[in-house]
Amino acid sequence: MSTTSAAPKHARPSGSGVEPILSVEDLQMYFPVKSRGVIRRTIGHVQAVDGVSFEVPKGGSLGLVGESGCGKSTTGRLITRLYKPTGGSIGFEGEDIAGFSPRQLMPLRREIQMIFQDPATSLNPRHTVGQIIGAPLVIHKITGKDGVMPRVKELLEIVGLNPEHVNRYPHEFSGGQRQRIGIARALTLQPKLLVADEPVSALDVSIQAQVINLLQDLQREFDIAFLFIAHDLAIVRHFCPEIAVMYLGKIVEVADRESLYTRPLHPYTQALLSAVPDVRQAAVGGRRERIRLQGDVPSPINPPSGCRFRTRCPIAKDVCAKVEPPLMQVGPRHKVACHFAGELGHHPAVPVTGIDVEGAATGGTVVESAGPGFEDTWLDLSTGQRTGA
Repeated sequence: MSTTSAAPKHARPSGSGVEPILSVEDLQMYFPVKSRGVIRRTIGHVQAVDGVSFEVPKGGSLGLVGESGCGKSTTGRLITRLYKPTGGSIGFEGEDIAGFSPRQLMPLRREIQMIFQDPATSLNPRHTVGQIIGAPLVIHKITGKDGVMPRVKELLEIVGLNPEHVNRYPHEFSGGQRQRIGIARALTLQPKLLVADEPVSALDVSIQAQVINLLQDLQREFDIAFLFIAHDLAIVRHFCPEIAVMYLGKIVEVADRESLYTRPLHPYTQALLSAVPDVRQAAVGGRRERIRLQGDVPSPINPPSGCRFRTRCPIAKDVCAKVEPPLMQVGPRHKVACHFAGELGHHPAVPVTGIDVEGAATGGTVVESAGPGFEDTWLDLSTGQRTGA
C-alpha cells in the first residue's frame, strides 16, 4: 500500500505559469438557526458553505455552477467579505483576508467588486445613474468633485450606454441597460477581481449574449480576474476556461472545460450536463440520455453523512454513507470528489479512493484531500497509481 501526502497549501496550477490572484481553502459559512420564544437559543446551523477550496488565476476566470441553494452566491459574498466566514482562508494576492476588520477591508473594496444577480434591486432607485456610479469615487476619495462626472460618463461609454444619461434613474432603463450600469459601478475603482453572481440570469436571451461579450471585452482590456457564478452551463462553458461544480455546500468536481464537458466523472456533474441542450448532437440526430435524479436536495441544516450526494446518487454504496470522499486530483487539471469516479456507464466497482466502508485502506493508493490548486502529479483512475506529466 502506498500513501500520498496531503497537497501543499496554495499549490500552483500545474503547467499554467500563472500565479493565482485568489486562493480559497477550506472555506466555511454556517448560519445559526435560532429557536422561537423570548429566549432564543441556537439550535442548529445552516451549513451553506462547508470546506470549499479553489483558485482563480490573475486575469483568468473560474466558473462556479450548481443548482439553486448549493452555496454559490454565499461563496461569492464571502470572497467579497460581505459575510465573515465561519472558517477557512481567503487568500487575495498572498494575504489572508478572511479575518479582516472593517477598517482593513476599506482599501480592499477597491480591489474586489461584485456584479449582483438582479440589476433592478441592486441599484438604489432614489439615486441617479451618475450618483450610483460616482459614489465609490467619492467614498474612496479617488478624485475631486470636478472629476467624478467625467469619469462616470467615461464608464457609461465603456459599457455601451449613452454618457448623457447620467441624470436618469434606474427605472428609466431596460433590464440589460441596468445590468450594464451595475457593471459600470463595479468597474469604477478598477478592481483586480470581479465576482459576477448570475450576471445574466435575469436578462432576455438576446441581451445575455451582449452582456457576456461585454464582460469578455472588459476582461481582456483591463486584465480583470472573474469568479463567474451561474447555473447556466452553456454560458459558463463560453466564458470560463475552468469550472467548479458545487452541491450542498461542497465542490464535487473542478476541471478545465474540455475535460468537464466531454468527460465528467462525478454522477452529479453527469446529471447536470445531461440536462443541457446539445445543438451539435441535435444536428446529427439523436439526443443525450437525460439522467433524472430521484428525491429532493437534503436540508443544509442536517446534511447526509459521508457523501452529501449519496441520497440521490444512482451508484451510491455503503462506503458513501460512512466516509466522505476527498476532492482528489485525477488529471492535470481535473479534480473529483467521488469514491466511484468514472465515465458515465463505466463507474468502477471498488472505491478509487483506496478506502473501505470502515475508512480503512483497501490495499491500493490512499487518496488524501487536495489543496486549492493543482499538483504536478495525480491519480490515474485507469491504473490506480500516481502519475504525472
